[in-house]
This record gives sequence, structure tokens and C-alpha cells, in this order.
Amino acid sequence: MSASDDLKDLYQEVVLEHSKRPRNYRVVEGATAEAAGHNPLCGDQLVVTLKVEGGVIKDVAFQGQGCAISKASASLMTGAVKDRTRAEAEDLFERVHKLVTEGPESVDVDALGKLAVLSGVSEFPARVKCASLAWHTLRAALEGRGEAVSTE
Repeated sequence: MSASDDLKDLYQEVVLEHSKRPRNYRVVEGATAEAAGHNPLCGDQLVVTLKVEGGVIKDVAFQGQGCAISKASASLMTGAVKDRTRAEAEDLFERVHKLVTEGPESVDVDALGKLAVLSGVSEFPARVKCASLAWHTLRAALEGRGEAVSTE
């Protein structure tokens, strides 16, 4: 079994785990920012709420409904950006977006930690919007944009 096969198996395992038992699936109490996102192609809808203090994301959560990839990505995202600065969250957004659109060879996968499992999405172009919805919604919340985010 190759390293590529191991990553595919891990991808499936982690996506299923985070889809069945998403982390941070709730509303942040006293949220300072929020945004809604929608992926019309798949029907994914979510709301990201967060509390930013001194430029640091102190708490972040999401609620909504969606496919397994969308929920897993949102769950992984909330864990990855908590206690990070806006700039660090933006950098993660860029690297994850590159990972899901261009594949694991496009970024330093080891530096992404648990987020590396999202590399499996790059093999399914139709699922990229599912994996990136939560990230685009987080970005909209951090930027204070009032309109809903759509992947279309």
C-alpha cells in the first residue's frame, strides 16, 4: 500500500468521523462576527459564528446542514483557526484552498496537520466547493461582510 493510498483511507475515515460527530457544532455565545454560507450545487448551508478579541479568534463554531465533506471541513476548520490571529486564519484559508483545488503537491502538507486529510478533495473537483464553503464563510465573517456567501 502506497502513502497515497494511506492518505485516501485516512481522508475517508476523518471525513466520516467529523461528519458524524462534528466539533464545535454550536453557536458562539457573545459572538462578535458571523456569516452565512450556501452551496446551491450540493445544498450545503451553514452559519459560522466567532468571537474575536485583540485580533485573535478566541472561539469559533458552525451550525447548518450539508454533505459529509462540507461538515467535516467546517469541523476541522473550527479546530484549526481557534486561538489564531486573523492573519494566521487567512494564511490557512489560502493554503487549504490551494490544497483542495491543486492537490497535496501544491502545499507543505505536513505543516497543515489534520487539515492535510482534505487533500483527498482535489481528486473530486465537484466536491471542492463543499470543502471550501466553511472557509469562505469564515473569511466573510472575519471581514464583516453582511451578505451571505455562495459558492456559485
